[in-house]
Amino acid sequence: MDELDINGIRVFREIVESGSFTAAADRLGMAASMVSKYISRLERKLGARLLNRSSRSMSLTEAGKDFFAQGRQALDILDAAVASVAQTSGPPRGELKISAPVWCANPGFARLLADFRQDYPEVRLDLHLDNHMVDLVADGFDLALRATDEPSSALIARRLCKVEFHLVATPAYLLERAEKASEQAAMAVILPNYVQLERFRLPIQTEMPPLKLDAIMKCSDTTLSYHCVLSDMGAAFLPAWLVDDDLASGRLQLVGGNEPGFAANLYAIYASRRQMPPKLRCFIDFLIDRLGD
Repeated sequence: MDELDINGIRVFREIVESGSFTAAADRLGMAASMVSKYISRLERKLGARLLNRSSRSMSLTEAGKDFFAQGRQALDILDAAVASVAQTSGPPRGELKISAPVWCANPGFARLLADFRQDYPEVRLDLHLDNHMVDLVADGFDLALRATDEPSSALIARRLCKVEFHLVATPAYLLERAEKASEQAAMAVILPNYVQLERFRLPIQTEMPPLKLDAIMKCSDTTLSYHCVLSDMGAAFLPAWLVDDDLASGRLQLVGGNEPGFAANLYAIYASRRQMPPKLRCFIDFLIDRLGD
């Protein structure tokens, strides 16, 4: 259907919805004579009269009623398609649905999100914190942030930075353990239940007896593990993003040595490079700029 036909359909819709040629002309910002021309051309193209009109009244013909119902629906679909394409080629705007680890709930990451919103105020963030993998396509996510050494080959993965996990505990817990336990006693530790235990290794220790660990609890929520450590329950492997401020203030201490228990690469993972919407592209570029090694 050529441009004239589409414009004619739009004019016809305005006439029916506004109730007159004059009102439609006012809405469309054109002369009433031009409105009449559009309708005449549309009726000739269709080979049917759409409107019964006189100097005092106007009504839809039977064909006009059917064409109005279907033409309005077609225009709505077309307008939605145009808006969808505009989302992929215009300035960053719209909702961005993101999956991220629970340990992203920290002041540093919150400041990062605030800075992004400052730069891109028309992008709305829908953030879901979960330490388990999500199905991007099935669950409708635009992006997932994941700390892993083996990103899925079926998805696109952009490396952002390395995140270190430290074995930490409170000074009070370490003091109590030193006073009550023998050197051979195992240290109570809280482990995440979503990571293979073989991945954890003890920090490098010097001039001290080998450290043994007793997994007293497994937990899927990093934030709960963090608060259990702060409650003097034991030690835990926690990401540097979550505990750096506590280590600097002395609220928490490294256990065993300065080396991390393990480190993982943080990736931005998404489904496809093709027709990437600006809202997703700008968020990934922002993360690379702020977090990139």
